[in-house]
Order: sequence, then C-alpha cells, then structure tokens
Amino acid sequence: MDTLTVSSLRPRDRSRHAAPQVFEHLREAILALTLAPGTVLNRLTLQKEFGLSSTPIRDALLKLQEEGLVEIFPQHATVVSPIDLTLAHQAHFLRRSLELEIVRSLALAPDQRLIARLQGFLAQQQALMEAGDFEAFAAADQDFHQHLYEAAQMQELWVLVRSRSGHIDRLRRLHLPTPGKAQNIVHHHRLIVQAITDGKPTEAQQHLRDHLSGTLVHVDEIKAKYPGYIRS
Repeated sequence: MDTLTVSSLRPRDRSRHAAPQVFEHLREAILALTLAPGTVLNRLTLQKEFGLSSTPIRDALLKLQEEGLVEIFPQHATVVSPIDLTLAHQAHFLRRSLELEIVRSLALAPDQRLIARLQGFLAQQQALMEAGDFEAFAAADQDFHQHLYEAAQMQELWVLVRSRSGHIDRLRRLHLPTPGKAQNIVHHHRLIVQAITDGKPTEAQQHLRDHLSGTLVHVDEIKAKYPGYIRS
C-alpha cells in the first residue's frame, strides 16, 4: 500500500474551522486519485501537515469513512478505499433520477440568463479540454452540473448527490484521459444546453441519459487497466 506524502496536501486556511478543511482537502485528493486506492493515511503525518491535534483529523477521517472513501482499521491504519462498483451504480441511479427531472424543468421554461451562463461553462470546458488539463476539466464538469441544480433551486440535492458520488466520480476520473472521452463530455453538454435553449425537455433528458452512462458502459475496460483500484 502507498503511504501519504506530506507534500501531496495543501496548507490549512486558519480562518476556517479545521476538520471540514481536512475533509475537503483529503476528499479532493482522493477523487483526483492523487491519493489512490490503497494509500495509507497516517494520522501523525496529517497532524503535522495541518498543524492540528488528533481530534479534527479523526473527525475528518470519520466523515470520509461515512462517504465510503476510506476504510478505518482501529489501532492499525486508515486506508483509501477501492472503488466500489455497487456504490458507483447506486450513485449513478440517484444522480440520473434527479437530473432527468432537473433538465426537464429547465427546458420547460428556458431562461436566457441561465443559458448564457451554461454557454460560459461550455467555453471553459472546451479550453481545458484543448489544454489537456484533466484535473481542471473534471472540476469544470462538476461545476456545470452543480449549476443545473442551482438553476432549478435544488442546491441541497446537489449536496446529497456529491456526498454519495465519490466512487462513481473516481471511476469517471480514471476514464477521463481515454482518447475522445473529454470530447464526448463537451459534446453531450452542448446537446443538453441546446435542448434546454430550444425548450425540448424530452431531448434534454435523452442527452442527459447518454451523458451520464458514458463511463459505466466501459467498466470492464477500466478494471482491466486499473485492476487494483476497483472492487466489484
């Protein structure tokens, strides 16, 4: 198992509460695969890195455990969990169910201000794709979908989806560098935005279905390429 290196984390913002920051930084590193499945998270190392006592570190790790992103072995070690395909499928089901209704509602009442903002996201994603910046591209992809929830006044549901999506998000991150994958994401986003613009809810839903299923259909290929990362 790999061991966490101090340099892989960013320093703590001392103007904010400690435990949520440790959680956010570790979660971000896990989803980006900077902390790959099997990485050991040493509590003493984390305390030194963040300049904290054991309590906020423990609280952050417990929250990561709640999301299934780490496995805590008492008196032994905390390890970044493998990608669980059952949890990935459940997260996909949840997200697809919610977003189908969200894009339908947005297409039933097209808002030009929303469409302009979505076009801005598309331009950003296009630039990041061309630059080959997959980490920033993945973040921009999340921002695009989060904005759909906010536009539909469903912000709290995005928080729910995010808390359940660690496994499917890591699977997507593994798949992202595959040639043509980023292009397909941008293409589907454009189709979704166009359907919302044209006031076509059924088309918006179909494009969303195609978009969200783009990784799970390639699970066997991803497992073959990263056999130690995934648990069926």
